[in-house]
Amino acid sequence: MNRRIKKNRTVPALKVKPPRNRRSRISVLLVDPHPILREGIECVLERQTDIRVIASVADASAAIQEAERLQPHVVVMDITMAGMNGIDATRLLTGKRPDIGVVILSIHTSPVIVRRAIEAGALGFLTKDAGTDELLRAVRTAAAGERYISQRLAQGLIDARKATGKSDFTVEVLTATERDILRLVTEGRSNFEVAAAIGLSPRTVETYRGRLMRKLGVENLPSLVRYAIRHGIIPLD
Repeated sequence: MNRRIKKNRTVPALKVKPPRNRRSRISVLLVDPHPILREGIECVLERQTDIRVIASVADASAAIQEAERLQPHVVVMDITMAGMNGIDATRLLTGKRPDIGVVILSIHTSPVIVRRAIEAGALGFLTKDAGTDELLRAVRTAAAGERYISQRLAQGLIDARKATGKSDFTVEVLTATERDILRLVTEGRSNFEVAAAIGLSPRTVETYRGRLMRKLGVENLPSLVRYAIRHGIIPLD
């Protein structure tokens, strides 16, 4: 009896999109009591090829649980929430994971609150009227382990310290670029040499230099050098 032999038919391979390289992307946990605001921030962050939002929660307790479970690179967090506030949550989070970058996004602008957040371990502090570019800059800076405070808030901290006659905290509100420029300038480098060292134009370095002097309340290079020595930015020898 002849049997029909079925020919083997080649089944076309299923086309699967290659997964995104998630390890190279900055993972972010959003913490804010307002759903609309969380959705807006998530929309902004998810448009970036180097950032992904891995969770979005409404309170600090949930944030601590999700941060422990998901291990995000950055937490973007409000201060005013039901139960635990964002500053106390930041202290707990950074106490368990010093490598986490917390960026506070708040309506508060008081220098006292900004300083408390930084002392609790926050790397960034922005007000909720900050622009999209500044939010992205803060997230990327915090992910790199550097501090980012909006210019207006940083100036408020400096003014508050000057009013009390203390200056030990002033250097903490300088950005990483400002600290690099301060170090190089006080080492005697010209604007052209500084520009070549950190990849900026000489004109931009000049702008930074003037801004540094205004921030630190100094009027000339010798005063800038004394400030850098006093704060350990350059050695005495």
